[in-house]
Amino acid sequence: MKLKVMTYNIHKGFSTGGLKYILRKIKEALSTTSADIVLLQEVVGEHSKSEKNNWPTEGQFEFLADQLWSHYSYAKNAIFSQFHYGNATLSRFPIVQEKHTVMSTNRFEQRGLLHCEVEIPDLKQRIHLYNVHLDLLSRGRRLQYQKIVSQIKADVQDQEKFIMAGDFNDWTGELHQMFTQEIGLDEAHTKFHERPARSFPSFFPVLTLDRVYSRNMDIVTCKPMIGNPWKKLSDHIPLLVEYAL
Repeated sequence: MKLKVMTYNIHKGFSTGGLKYILRKIKEALSTTSADIVLLQEVVGEHSKSEKNNWPTEGQFEFLADQLWSHYSYAKNAIFSQFHYGNATLSRFPIVQEKHTVMSTNRFEQRGLLHCEVEIPDLKQRIHLYNVHLDLLSRGRRLQYQKIVSQIKADVQDQEKFIMAGDFNDWTGELHQMFTQEIGLDEAHTKFHERPARSFPSFFPVLTLDRVYSRNMDIVTCKPMIGNPWKKLSDHIPLLVEYAL
């Protein structure tokens, strides 16, 4: 059995330049990927002006999940007077546990970690999923790294299957070295290409901001979704990773 996992910062449903609201196009693109699990960042959960400007009346995560991913979880990171947004995990498999951890380190960036545990009924297996969005500033990311390591030790046993994906904003690669060398995680794109994938900006990816790490998982492929239609959607491109179970 193969398991396809995608991570994607959807930029609150706006295009690369932030001028056009293109959530419906993002939904169409996601539906072509055959992903079993999708870990999303910058997802708007509620907006007081949702009936205007072609916004769906439900939360963006519900709109995107629709009939493809019957199980989903959302946790708000940033809360404003008219809307809030955060991380969302969509899954074809039941989500049996979920927990949100606030990861904010300063008053300008509201960040979080959404931990979901999914169950694969046919295999009677569970997989821990960490959906993360980290700081732009390196000092904050180092503090968040310590929180993540502490949470892994508390939540995930050494032999359990574990995937952590999201927007790490780790353009220097400092955290990448720590995740792979200090706690022994495998990064999907690095396994095949010796470095994380370039994922930002979507129209000409240069920075390696988005990653998929795992432990006790058999990585088969990692595909950055370069080109159309992705380069015209969010300012990030998604990564699609396939595992053998």
